[in-house]
Amino acid sequence: MSDHDHDHDHDGHDHADGSRFSDVELRVKALETLLTRKGLVDPATIDRLVETYETRIGPRNGARVVARAWADPAYKVRLLQDATAAIAELGYTGLQGEHMVAVENTPQIHNLVVCTLCSCYPWPVLGLPPVWYKSYAYRSKAVIDPRGVLAEFGLTLGPDVEVRVWDSTAEIRYLVLPERPAGSAGLDEDALAELVSRDSMIGVTRARNPGARS
Repeated sequence: MSDHDHDHDHDGHDHADGSRFSDVELRVKALETLLTRKGLVDPATIDRLVETYETRIGPRNGARVVARAWADPAYKVRLLQDATAAIAELGYTGLQGEHMVAVENTPQIHNLVVCTLCSCYPWPVLGLPPVWYKSYAYRSKAVIDPRGVLAEFGLTLGPDVEVRVWDSTAEIRYLVLPERPAGSAGLDEDALAELVSRDSMIGVTRARNPGARS
């Protein structure tokens, strides 16, 4: 099942010239090149900062949302009914997260998020989008062969599991609520959040088992 009925009428995201970068990204890269040549910035430092926001600071927000939903059934109901408001309860708001939808993974349904035209992504809860999320290979294959994409990330689903692909837009962005791992009963929210990765909230992997926390 694919959700491709959204109208991608977003600001500067349609790249008719075939470029994989938006106008803003191209300007940022040009500025970074100029500043590097003048010796004003260190590319290695920039890379470390990007990595921090991409894999640590941003996804920690989303992990807190997931952990709260796992621990608090009433919050989970609110999250699935109105994700924007429920996420705002925890203080996570801002650009790229104005209209959020949460989709829940279950033993029967697995959700996968993509943006087929560019890289629409919920920054307030996931930080910066990873490079692979913005790649043409992922954006195209996630729609054509979602099970193949999941297998590339090490996740093989049985034929009885329905895979749903959700196409993000500038108007709507998705957060996957992963299945709560077995053996996590009794863990507090801090410990539960450690089980949640960025990739599990995009839907390309599952949440970690308690013994595999990192």
